Amino acid sequence: MPRLNLLAAAWAVAATAAAPGLRLLLRVRQARGKEAPGRLAERRGIDGTPRPPGRLIWLHAASVGETMSILPVLPPLAEVAPTVLLTTGTVTSATLLAQRLDPALVGRVLHRFVPLDVPAWVARFLDHWQPDAAGFVESELWPNLLAACRVRHIPMVLINGRLSERSLARWRRVPRLAQHVLGEFASVQPRSETDAERLRALGCSRMSAPGDLKLAAPPLPVDETELQRLRELLAGRPVWFVASTHPGEESLVLSAHRALAAEHPLLLTIIAPRHPERGTTIRADAYRSRGDGPPTKGVWVADTLGELGLWYRLAGITFIGRSLLPPGGGQNPLEPARLGCAIAVGPYTSNFTDHVAMLRAAGALAVVRDVLELARWVDGLLRDPERLQAMREAASTAVGCQADLPRRTAAALLELLG
Repeated sequence: MPRLNLLAAAWAVAATAAAPGLRLLLRVRQARGKEAPGRLAERRGIDGTPRPPGRLIWLHAASVGETMSILPVLPPLAEVAPTVLLTTGTVTSATLLAQRLDPALVGRVLHRFVPLDVPAWVARFLDHWQPDAAGFVESELWPNLLAACRVRHIPMVLINGRLSERSLARWRRVPRLAQHVLGEFASVQPRSETDAERLRALGCSRMSAPGDLKLAAPPLPVDETELQRLRELLAGRPVWFVASTHPGEESLVLSAHRALAAEHPLLLTIIAPRHPERGTTIRADAYRSRGDGPPTKGVWVADTLGELGLWYRLAGITFIGRSLLPPGGGQNPLEPARLGCAIAVGPYTSNFTDHVAMLRAAGALAVVRDVLELARWVDGLLRDPERLQAMREAASTAVGCQADLPRRTAAALLELLG
């Protein structure tokens, strides 16, 4: 047997042997709220609902980020495809889809949880749904799942293909398996030129031009009534917003606030910790979770879920956390850019290198090395409205450069149907 087939067979055998342990893991995850109640069978490929008649396109988006990026593809896809099956792997992504799915697509776009990569579970899933074509978003390269699609002659594309430096190093340990896995795809749409170079290094050759669907994602939602109320309440006051902070960063932001408040006495600093349950551990003058309104001056902690769209629109000046302290990694800078914010990040943004570079080159984002530079950046924008407006316009323009990508992605999927 060729070495490539031996590797693939070894993977399948290992996954099958792990099945009993995976069943236990799923039950533990459900007890911890990591799996949806009553839907654990889906993770083993079991589904009692009937498959809709006609052609069916299957899309898989692992978690929240991938689900957000694929949302703009659904409307043009549903114009032609009778049914779209969208699988995800997390409860939060399923909740997000239920909240953000266009009401006109309800019933046309079905959600299920993806089966784990066990051959028998994957086979049950594919035998039931019998997709006519499949699209995998970003980096979901499960060998058994892809091999089962190939055996059933289901054409596949890799959408918004992403490969980190760490993943590249791991796949390079099994280069033949990597080449085999990537060779399963009829086409690969890399997220960026950097991702394209890494995919080429693993032997991938069937690639379209790079394009990032996250640039075409819809803006974060907002309660317009609440936004208008707060705008009227804060009219004339200087405001800036600190998003997605991690432990250790809040104390640095509070230092920046004190330095800024000396020059801008009515300054309101809004801090939204990445995990809202940490909100009351942050020293502040008011807490959104307690029902507090904005203080007349000082710090307001936005420790609630689902309101980032409100704060980005309200402030216009945004610093994105998980970037001031190592190892960091950063958070998504495209969300505030899409809402026309002037953006700053710290020096540790390895998870969003391309996005940071793109926005920085456009003049929409600044990199600050420490608290002093952060305070100077905010102060400069508060004193120079024209500079602030220029950064905000640059952000909106930069993220609008790939507005046609969702329709092109949908067209590539529909081509698989012949």
